[in-house]
Amino acid sequence: MTVKTPENCVSKQDIRTAIDILDEELIRIFARRQGYVRRMSQIKQHPDEAFDRERIETMIAAIRQRAEGLGLEPAQAELVWRTLIDWNVAWEKRAISTRLENADIASVETAD
Repeated sequence: MTVKTPENCVSKQDIRTAIDILDEELIRIFARRQGYVRRMSQIKQHPDEAFDRERIETMIAAIRQRAEGLGLEPAQAELVWRTLIDWNVAWEKRAISTRLENADIASVETAD
């Protein structure tokens, strides 16, 4: 389905339909992104690796710059990305911790 441009929307329903279509695309993109986060949690060796302040701040600066260039409020983009990053960092920490705990349990069980 083709999304009307904002200028071509003539009713609230046109706008709602366009937003619903875009939201579906965003969900698909976030789901793809989460796949990379899952994979990263398999590669990292310690939960502390999930948080990398320098990487996060570099990403946020780039997101703000890209947002501004596209006409999106940089503060809005930053808020969305910081929320996404915070959630992903917490998820990665849990996933890595669980993987390590399960490995410890398995090594104890095989030692018995």
